[in-house]
Amino acid sequence: MSKLLPIGIQEFPKLIREGYIYVDKTRFLYKLIREGNYYFLSRPRRFGKSLLVSTLKEIFSGNRELFSGLWIEDKIDWVARPVIAFDFSRIAKRAEDLPQAIELELQDIAAEFGVALTAPTNAGKLQELVQQVGAEQKVAILVDEYDKPIIDHIADPVTAEVHREILKDLYSVIKGNDRFIAFFFLTGVSKFSHVSIFSDLNNLYDITTDRAFACMLGYTEEELWSYFPDYLAQLEAEYRDHFANIIDPIRDWYNGYSWDGKQFVFNPFSILNLFRKRLFQDYWFSTGTPTFLIRLVRTQNYSIFDLKNRKLDVNYFNKFEVDNIEVNSLLFQAGYLTMRDYDPVSNIVTLDFPNREVEQSFNIHLLAEFSGRSKEQAGSILYRLARRLEAGEVAEAVAHLREIFTQITYPNVPSAAGGLDRREYFYHSIFYLSLKLLGYNIRSEVVTAHGRIDAVIETEAFVYVIEFKVGAAETAVQQIQRRKYHEKFLGQEKKIILLGLGFDVAARNIGSYRSKVLP
Repeated sequence: MSKLLPIGIQEFPKLIREGYIYVDKTRFLYKLIREGNYYFLSRPRRFGKSLLVSTLKEIFSGNRELFSGLWIEDKIDWVARPVIAFDFSRIAKRAEDLPQAIELELQDIAAEFGVALTAPTNAGKLQELVQQVGAEQKVAILVDEYDKPIIDHIADPVTAEVHREILKDLYSVIKGNDRFIAFFFLTGVSKFSHVSIFSDLNNLYDITTDRAFACMLGYTEEELWSYFPDYLAQLEAEYRDHFANIIDPIRDWYNGYSWDGKQFVFNPFSILNLFRKRLFQDYWFSTGTPTFLIRLVRTQNYSIFDLKNRKLDVNYFNKFEVDNIEVNSLLFQAGYLTMRDYDPVSNIVTLDFPNREVEQSFNIHLLAEFSGRSKEQAGSILYRLARRLEAGEVAEAVAHLREIFTQITYPNVPSAAGGLDRREYFYHSIFYLSLKLLGYNIRSEVVTAHGRIDAVIETEAFVYVIEFKVGAAETAVQQIQRRKYHEKFLGQEKKIILLGLGFDVAARNIGSYRSKVLP
């Protein structure tokens, strides 16, 4: 009988003792312990950070019996040392007031070790705790979800800033108490920049994008085959009539996360739910809809093309500030964008959506935000649009596109000051989102020998070659013909439809269109 799937299991002892599958990552933990003392790691939510912290706690507590048969079992001496562990996802819920919640946690930990804390501040109490507990043997300090009190209030910069200062003050005592600390590990979703928490923790080694630890969280494809063969076999049997090789749709939906641009892992939460339900669905994304992020994309006048295949300097996106949030940086840290590629010579990183689950879900939320409709309303229009495109009914398809654009609220449209190109870019982005969500093979900025096609859509019977213009649609069709954009699709057993879309700035919608069907 297969071992149990560890869905939602964050405590290492429970996972081992109750027979859940544990994908052995202890070789990475051995490397951490042997090669350094102070670390920071950023990973998205539900990627296994809490389980990692729990596993480290058991290693430092000397509980060798839990690691029977695992890689690390015979690699260390298993000397127990005191462990101080903080879980801010739990601490934040203890009291309405963050300082009070932290004080309650400190007092509880002190009681476990039989020490008394008398300092008037939380920073002072933490210093007392570290010095008293680590007096005879150095202590290991593990901090999980350190940034949750900030991230929970990211849409409220004032509160977020207050919480950041509280945490900065708390951690300020760590560096000066090195003689009492054997190991310090801090993990969360985000990394804040200068004049923040890390200004007083500048001795932390950030392993977020370190190639040696790129696969420490998440599942590699090799690990899927090694640890989940029975579940893969069940899934393969379920979809035998649909896929020749079951790993292909699994890759498409849930693989693609990378923190070095070279090694890629599957989303563990989505994979475990896929094996349990045997349905290809949105699992990870639905557990934390990024409403704030979607609105941030809109208010900062980003389009979908600003998010896909975005090339940035590696130092540009690995941190951010509460009062000056950079969209790509936050999307990367939160897991909605990932490293598609990294050039170590130029230090240029290519960011993109990791997989179908994230891109599809993010796009439909983005379309709903831009169009002012609910996700259900947007989906209904898209369904009707798809039927028209499949039938080659251009006039009716354009009518549905106009229906989508009609609901786009005025503040969402770039102003005239942004220039004609930016407005054209915006409308193109909405169109791309609409068609991408239908599951079509829609390609944007398609390169030909004569230039770049704005968009190409392929259905079973038609190839649509599309050009966008702010102004007259006739100009768009003429450009397609003059630059011979359609020629690369000749010879297929499909009709080619040249489609020019002209956007009316005053009406904020498609003003005119022209189409031509080639045999």
